[in-house]
Amino acid sequence: MAKRRPVIGIPADRRMLGEHPFHAVGEKYIRAVVDAAGALPLLVPALGADIDTDELLASVDGILFTGSPSNVEPRHYSGPASAPGTAHDAARDATTLPLIPLAVGQGVPVLGLCRGFQEMNVAFGGTLWQRVQEQEGYMDHREDKTQPLEVQYAPAHEVELVAGGVLRSLADSDRIQVNSLHSQGVQQLAPGLAIEARAPDGLIEGFRVERAPRFALAVQWHPEWQVMGNSFSRALFAAFGAASAGRAQRRQR
Repeated sequence: MAKRRPVIGIPADRRMLGEHPFHAVGEKYIRAVVDAAGALPLLVPALGADIDTDELLASVDGILFTGSPSNVEPRHYSGPASAPGTAHDAARDATTLPLIPLAVGQGVPVLGLCRGFQEMNVAFGGTLWQRVQEQEGYMDHREDKTQPLEVQYAPAHEVELVAGGVLRSLADSDRIQVNSLHSQGVQQLAPGLAIEARAPDGLIEGFRVERAPRFALAVQWHPEWQVMGNSFSRALFAAFGAASAGRAQRRQR
């Protein structure tokens, strides 16, 4: 019998297309799960409490929390009101924030990217800067949206990988170049999270859940972008895929 690929759930954004709500996941995340993690993607609608989380977690071998144009609503971390025009996605917040600690606690491997990184920090009790570029001592981590995608997602700065961390174990050195497309960032790291990477200005760019029984890691950048052309990004998704495959094997016994 052929070996079953692990199933990785990908929670969707809820977006209005015309007058109708759609549940959407960027193709770059789906391709990274298929090509670099070697897994079968399962798109999870942003239905909040209408999703049976126990049933969902029994059906997947890993969960990828993706980036998004929207920001986590500040009420979830007692932050100040968002600037006018800030994109939010209440349905996604209602789906992902309760799901994250349940998934980690049940040993489901998780990987958070950009918004997913911020969601994981908030889900465990951390807080966010909403506009990092306005905080003294921090650089501007946003992309130039007037440029082509290849420029927006090009390497923007280096991050230093913490010795002894998961990310450091995947890299050939203690520094890698990453892209940068965000205005939110970690203000206070949640209890139980350990720093994995920092930007040159000290901003936290990666963390893991210290006591997680399985892979539970998040990064602020976008390793899914052209993942197969970047050796570190491939290694990160491969590690996530391997952890998910391990869960799949255990569930088959």
